Amino acid sequence: MRITRYAATLGALGLVLAGCSSEAGQQAEEATENAPEVAQDVEFPAGSTMAELAEAGTITVGTKFDQPGFGLANPQGVPEGFDVEVAKIIAGELGIAPEEIEWKETVSANRESFIQNGDVDVVVATYTINDARKQLIDFAGPYYVAGQDIMVATGNPLAIEGPDDLAGKRVCSVEGSTPAQNIRDNYPEAQLTLFDVYSKCADALRNGQVDAVTTDNVILTGLVQGGQGAFELVGNPFTEEPYGIGLAKGDDEFRGFINDTLEQAYEDGSWAAAWDRTAGAITGTEAPEPPAVDRY
Repeated sequence: MRITRYAATLGALGLVLAGCSSEAGQQAEEATENAPEVAQDVEFPAGSTMAELAEAGTITVGTKFDQPGFGLANPQGVPEGFDVEVAKIIAGELGIAPEEIEWKETVSANRESFIQNGDVDVVVATYTINDARKQLIDFAGPYYVAGQDIMVATGNPLAIEGPDDLAGKRVCSVEGSTPAQNIRDNYPEAQLTLFDVYSKCADALRNGQVDAVTTDNVILTGLVQGGQGAFELVGNPFTEEPYGIGLAKGDDEFRGFINDTLEQAYEDGSWAAAWDRTAGAITGTEAPEPPAVDRY
């Protein structure tokens, strides 16, 4: 039976941080074997973004390159993870094969500008939907709901159990992220340090430059897995972060197409299969009940 509450998945992430490295190492092989189906003889309304992409035979996707389970570059420089597989599902419905996707490394601070400037067609990059961002771009989805959590050094020497314990502590997050803004707005006594990517936060925690790292629990889980025993997850998520697919403002037709594609993936099992062979393999959790898309 699949887990039917987001909270079940959020809580479980803190309990399964050992023994999954061999499964994570199989992601590339499994992703190839389970590549999403590519639609044939697709037809779309003339002049639509879907028609233009299908005719071009390629799509440019912005995603993270440093987040195990969601978007992590392999030795060949190609990203792998749940976000990547979701993007492949969308591309497949456009008739675009995975090898024809152009992947563009995207960090939290440049996601909106990449979309606005036309550097990418979509962003699938642990991208929390919020009202401020919706003033600049549009979102399809959500396709997953995470929760902000905290990563500390193994043994939790400062006994950090939640955000209220961050007062006076050196806390790392990344520029342009929802978790960083949450700390600024609601926990101003924390001493916030910002980098461009979370891997630098992990290095700072390892070197004793900061006391904690905060972002979404699924991102932190990947960092714990790659930390060789140096880190642990507090495991007490204190927000809900709905992940959406970013696209150009006002392209309602394309947004509707992506939402339709997500709902189809929920129904036919391809979304759950993508989770199971990527983020699920690292966290040891089953795919949760998929969230309802927001057709605003």
